[in-house]
Amino acid sequence: MSDHSITSLDQLAALYPGPIAPASVHKELDHVDANYAALIAASPFFVLATVGPQGLDCSPRGDMPGFVTVRDAKTLLIPDRRGNNRLDSLKNILFDDRIGMLFMIPGYGETLRVNGRAELSCDPRLCARLAMAGKLPASVMIVHVEAVYFQCSRAVVRAELWNAAKHVDKRSVPSAGQILRDITARKAEVETFDGEAYDKALPERVKASLY
Repeated sequence: MSDHSITSLDQLAALYPGPIAPASVHKELDHVDANYAALIAASPFFVLATVGPQGLDCSPRGDMPGFVTVRDAKTLLIPDRRGNNRLDSLKNILFDDRIGMLFMIPGYGETLRVNGRAELSCDPRLCARLAMAGKLPASVMIVHVEAVYFQCSRAVVRAELWNAAKHVDKRSVPSAGQILRDITARKAEVETFDGEAYDKALPERVKASLY
């Protein structure tokens, strides 16, 4: 630990002097009101944070806007669409039901934060209600809301996140196939991965396995 490590609340307060802006306090609710419900309905994407015996996990969730249902002011319903079957988030919830969510809306600066507790359900009626493209979700996450508040747009503005002119050329960063190829090449017990074939087949595989 260096001499400049921050190890106390007093140190932290000294670095960030001044009171919390009233708006930053007033914006937090213990339920989803009409305005926050409208943001959730407009969002096609959120990041889910969970914690469990193996540590922390943060993973993306996305679908058409409205895929997260506001059942009532204290409850959200989230279908679990097809993925990689690692089930990191779902396993964590079984051990520790605390979750955090960060909703994003393309073109909209503010993000929405929702904290609460989650349970998993495989109720056939609930899964049928949240079907997409004729496919049922394997399970549904029922979120019991404890805190909801919007995050100001500074981070999104600084990042120019929705500026299409700033989008990265995919050829300038490692592809999924290249990453897998290089990792497997360093593991003697694993056969080297054909990254080029993986990248070539990936778009159609993703398209065919969305639901």
